[in-house]
Amino acid sequence: MKKEDYIRLCQEVWEHNRLYYVENAPVISDYAFDQLLKQLEKIEAEHSDWIIPSSPTQRIGESVVHGFKTVSHTTPMLSLANTYSKEELLAFIKRCHKILETEEVPFAAELKMDGTAISILYEEGKFSRAVTRGDGKQGDDVTSNARVIQNLPLEIQKAGSFEVRGEVYMPHKIFQQLNQAREEAGLEPLANPRNAAAGALKLLNPRASAARGLQIAFYGIDEGSTGELRGQEEALAFLEQLGLPTVAEHTLCLNFEAIWAFCEQVRHQRSLLNYDIDGVVVKVNAFSSWRQMGSTAKSPRWACAYKFAPEQAITKLKSITIQVGRTGVLTPVAELEPTELAGSTISRATLHNAEEIARKDIRPGDTVIIEKGGDVIPKVTSVCLDQRPLGTKIWQMPYQCPSCHTPVEHKEGEVAIRCPNHLCPAQRHRTLLHFVSKGAMNIDHLGTKVIAALLDNDLVKRPSDLYALAAEDFAKLPGFKERAISNALTAIAASRQVPLERFLMALGIPHVGAGTAEALALRFGSIETIMNLEQEEFMNVEGVGEKVAMSLFHYFQTAAHRDEIERLLRVGVHPSVKEVKEIKDHPFSGKIFVLTGTLTQLTREEAICLIKERGGKVSGSVSRNTDYVVAGEAAGSKLDKARQLNIDILSESDFTQLL
Repeated sequence: MKKEDYIRLCQEVWEHNRLYYVENAPVISDYAFDQLLKQLEKIEAEHSDWIIPSSPTQRIGESVVHGFKTVSHTTPMLSLANTYSKEELLAFIKRCHKILETEEVPFAAELKMDGTAISILYEEGKFSRAVTRGDGKQGDDVTSNARVIQNLPLEIQKAGSFEVRGEVYMPHKIFQQLNQAREEAGLEPLANPRNAAAGALKLLNPRASAARGLQIAFYGIDEGSTGELRGQEEALAFLEQLGLPTVAEHTLCLNFEAIWAFCEQVRHQRSLLNYDIDGVVVKVNAFSSWRQMGSTAKSPRWACAYKFAPEQAITKLKSITIQVGRTGVLTPVAELEPTELAGSTISRATLHNAEEIARKDIRPGDTVIIEKGGDVIPKVTSVCLDQRPLGTKIWQMPYQCPSCHTPVEHKEGEVAIRCPNHLCPAQRHRTLLHFVSKGAMNIDHLGTKVIAALLDNDLVKRPSDLYALAAEDFAKLPGFKERAISNALTAIAASRQVPLERFLMALGIPHVGAGTAEALALRFGSIETIMNLEQEEFMNVEGVGEKVAMSLFHYFQTAAHRDEIERLLRVGVHPSVKEVKEIKDHPFSGKIFVLTGTLTQLTREEAICLIKERGGKVSGSVSRNTDYVVAGEAAGSKLDKARQLNIDILSESDFTQLL
């Protein structure tokens, strides 16, 4: 081992830190990451003169995010040291006995929620501020987004300043719905509920955060707020008395045997929970002992996390099949011998793409190890090479689409391999299913089997054909009786009146999700206007970057897409926007506003609606014609330009008073 190898390992760990905390898109498991970190710690123990200040062992990994105000923690939010075995956990207990010079040490054991850490401040009983862990010393002010966490009380019966710490998480059901919606919108699915929760907490639009269904569980009280409380178990009981949600399972343990019994109990119950945990947190119970034991630069000495290794199973890979998505992307799927894993039977698992299969050298006939990513999505992690049968062949992506036999395309710079044929039966099926789905046109009684039957009988080819269906068409389908026919026709007719944002979702524009669709609808008001916008005009919408703007522009410039939208309008589909009731003779009338920065009391689009209701106009850029710039938190270059042009600048409170 040379010092340059040590430096490279530091860089590798920091890159995984960045993917985990900043991108919310990890490429290795927590266990694999911790093994890299342990390797780094071992090297530094052997070569202490090599240690660099920027080593991941010297700092907490999470980063603050651009776009949020940075706030210093009153008490550092440290990371816990991790253990993965009974022996390592016992060693931690013995260290505590040694430091405290007694073996009579009560320990508090509790669930280790797999979410994102947050500090919540209440002032005189009212929710005041929320800050992420960040680098441990300072974090992002996410007060607006935390306000919409479903089970977070905004008022408690507690005088003075009171700061508590908890974990924000996403329930499994919400995570599955979110990933389904992302896939339907042509977006990459999120890796696991933990990263989905972290990403939702840092969305710049609180309304989008609210849609993510976040929950919180509190696990502690900031050192400055413990008052006369004597220990962790007493603190959790006090939080419960205040009506604050706490970790569901926790107990006081007087010896290691009781701690280990609790860990085993949690391990067996883990699959029954509707949220992710990744282990058990063990803490010395007494707060006086916390102060006596202190902390390292990164972790408290009085606590550790016993983390469960990923739940895995070994099974046979029977074959690799191809699933053709709505946008033509070919996704390989592992067809497995059914096996039990984490409380459910697994017979299929995603293989992501051809590069992933080649990297892991996965072949049909192999014995493979599978685990659940985030305990939700099954995936193949590795191959048991010592059990590989003779004669297995390297798997390759097909050169033709398995549905329509069109030669596939692989564009330079893209991982995805696509079927370019928009008339492909598999794409049509997925397109129609997306069109009728709840978040789009919301047409009941048209499920997978019905759509497949309509396609097989050549009754529909594209979404607009649904509106030409008659009772005699449905009568041709197997199992369709009078009542089922009536229900289907009624649902199709009702969908003609649809909110513009849901119509935009139904079109299935790549990279456009529900939040973007709603922002477009509120900003531009009609599908006709949106169809004729330039790429730069899309970028003036909150949350729309260059990639999304390009996707929108190209979609609406494609003749086939424009033709289908016009067909839908001709058959009576009427996308509409909520009516804006204008308040006449208001001081905003005729004034041009520019919004910049993050608003804490309103979403960007709510503010736009309020301005338009009062006869004002909203622009995406500052010019000499601008009357007011409304500056929220972390306002940027638009605020600087407004100052240069001597334009009136309104704070959010100024703006709400003028309303």
